[in-house]
Amino acid sequence: MNPLAEPAAPTPFPTPWGALGLTRFPEDPRERLRAWDAADEYLLRHLAGEADSAEGRVTALAGRAVTVLGDRWGALTTALATAPAAAAPAELTQISDSHLAQRATLANLARAGADPAAARLLTTRDTPPERIDVLLVRVPRSLALLEDQLLRLAPAVHPDTVVLGTGMVTEIHTSTLKLFERILGPTRTSLAVRKARLILCTPDRALDPGPNPWPYRYALPGDIGAVSGRTVVNHAGTFCADRLDIGTRFLLAHLPTAAPGDRVVDLGCGNGVVGTAVALATPGAELLFVDESHQAVASAEETFRANLGPDARAEFRTADALADADVPADSVDLVLNNPPFHSQRATTDATAWRMFTGAKRALRPGGELWVVGNRHLDYHVKLRRLFGNCRTVAGNPKFVVLKAVKR
Repeated sequence: MNPLAEPAAPTPFPTPWGALGLTRFPEDPRERLRAWDAADEYLLRHLAGEADSAEGRVTALAGRAVTVLGDRWGALTTALATAPAAAAPAELTQISDSHLAQRATLANLARAGADPAAARLLTTRDTPPERIDVLLVRVPRSLALLEDQLLRLAPAVHPDTVVLGTGMVTEIHTSTLKLFERILGPTRTSLAVRKARLILCTPDRALDPGPNPWPYRYALPGDIGAVSGRTVVNHAGTFCADRLDIGTRFLLAHLPTAAPGDRVVDLGCGNGVVGTAVALATPGAELLFVDESHQAVASAEETFRANLGPDARAEFRTADALADADVPADSVDLVLNNPPFHSQRATTDATAWRMFTGAKRALRPGGELWVVGNRHLDYHVKLRRLFGNCRTVAGNPKFVVLKAVKR
């Protein structure tokens, strides 16, 4: 992101009940990515009976229990929470895997002047509502996460439940529709409007979709150090849930040695393989696993427990990098990081930069940040700018492992 860019005001989100100024989280006045898109807009227009579609329309939300699944930055939740009484749900629940999305929702609700109690915010790990009259689904990138969540929500759906999904046309595939059909009932799609599409599903309580296949467990390969052959637990939506990703594998081959008593952070922990490897190699190291995904943090904890026992000590936190993870400055000896370079469908280095700056604040003088990343991302440039130093520990044609030391 260009630090010289002019600040940009939030792009107004047009809803059937008025425009809302929404932002992503963390809020950055230079951010050019919107907190909503045409799919969010299409769904709300359909609910209000304004969409240019021949499909059936929903106009009666008042008095009904509405659940919003996968709301990316709170656009749908904020719009429904601020709708006039005739269109406002009796109960509004948001279910999200993303800590950042829920922080954005809280900020956008406050910005819109909504009652803080207007929406109940649940994570994908929480017990879902007992009854859902209207289920609104923002289709996630992960088909596995969609499967897991639809299976968890299916018992709350009744024959009169209205089920509507939305997404951009590039996000809705035949496999997406088959999931709705297998788990909830007959499914069709709307015409595309501004490259967005609706999913319309009619619940069939006679369906038996079978057991939930998540979480998924597998044994790691035998040539990756302390975690060779160990069990990994992956909840749906966790990055590379069915195999060890090659970036993590490369980092495991060059993992630094910790000392007993060292405070070690697995930042962006995913399923926790890296932090678990440190714990196995260095009994007595103090481990903290951090990720913005609730599914990932649950996976990391189960992976850690499966390999070190139920009573082994470690901490597990859902947070925005280390910004709100309650980690004091100058308190950490080693941070291990495989940063993502996507935010939803957008490619961005903003997350990596927040991880690097948070790591520098948390590290003690002499503490180290180890990063694995795709070679073309040029993380060494950012690390030298931030830490004043960066060394390449190892590299291959695709990945590099970098080390920066806090002076």
